Amino acid sequence: MSRRSLKTGVAAGALLAAVATAGAAAADMSGRSPTPVPSPTGTPSGTTTCPGMGQMRPIAGEYAYLSEMVPHHEEAVTAARQLERSDRPEMRRLGRTIVETQSAEVERMKGWLARWYPSSPTPTPTTTMMRDLEGLSGEELDKAFLQDMIPHHMMAIMMSQQLLMRGQAEHSEVVEFARSVRDGQHGEAMQMRQWLVQWYGSGSMPCMPGMHGMPGMPGGPSPTSPEPSPTGS
Repeated sequence: MSRRSLKTGVAAGALLAAVATAGAAAADMSGRSPTPVPSPTGTPSGTTTCPGMGQMRPIAGEYAYLSEMVPHHEEAVTAARQLERSDRPEMRRLGRTIVETQSAEVERMKGWLARWYPSSPTPTPTTTMMRDLEGLSGEELDKAFLQDMIPHHMMAIMMSQQLLMRGQAEHSEVVEFARSVRDGQHGEAMQMRQWLVQWYGSGSMPCMPGMHGMPGMPGGPSPTSPEPSPTGS
């Protein structure tokens, strides 16, 4: 694992913790507390639920990663297209970057699925993390997008980190892809977090989806652990 990837993995975990802490603070300020998610034994695990957002399930191999990441990316592209109406040039640039980057990644993932898993089901959305932005504009649009896309990016980061940490990628192409998603979306999430706090205050930080047992989270492996090598090429 390269020093850059190691540093990014640590930073991703730190960002997630910071966002979760800010989200909890915002909930306290509003008088509402996060809803505990029952653990498999029926005892609250300490994770939280967010309206309209599902809890991340452990990734069960390369096919599961790709088939879940395709609709996850497609949802991000749909939302990012709405930023063409933003009054802020930096938000319009961010939207175009997400559309261009993630549209290309969707095509790459679909190609891998067709080549390596031709008899498997077509990827379909399992959860929705982004609200409908079509009726929003101005400050309302920018704030809603940032509040939804930060945890959306963090979900992709943690999915990618989990795949890498557990050595579940069967092809070297997917290893490099997961690293690219993790590192690229980490940088965007840091920028979005900065804008959200700068423009709307720390109380605007979003709720984070439950990721108990994921790398870098309580009960999960450390994001600094070495990445196993892929099992195939």
